[in-house]
Amino acid sequence: MKARVYVTLKNGVLDPQGKAIEHALSALDFQGVEQVRQGKLIELDLSESDPEQARSHVAAMCEKLLANTVIENYTIELAD
Repeated sequence: MKARVYVTLKNGVLDPQGKAIEHALSALDFQGVEQVRQGKLIELDLSESDPEQARSHVAAMCEKLLANTVIENYTIELAD
């Protein structure tokens, strides 16, 4: 089973990388971009075959290591 974890900053948390991307896009003449929020994607190959167990294990990984839950949100997607 494969898992994808999307980690993004919570609303209200300053995103300097997103701001730098926003300014760079403007400098490259890409107009109409009002705000950029940057995040990360983590892909995991799991030996677990039960989706409920897989989701539980990946959530534990996120809580302990993959995301700083004080300032970041995460979303988990599972696929066979």
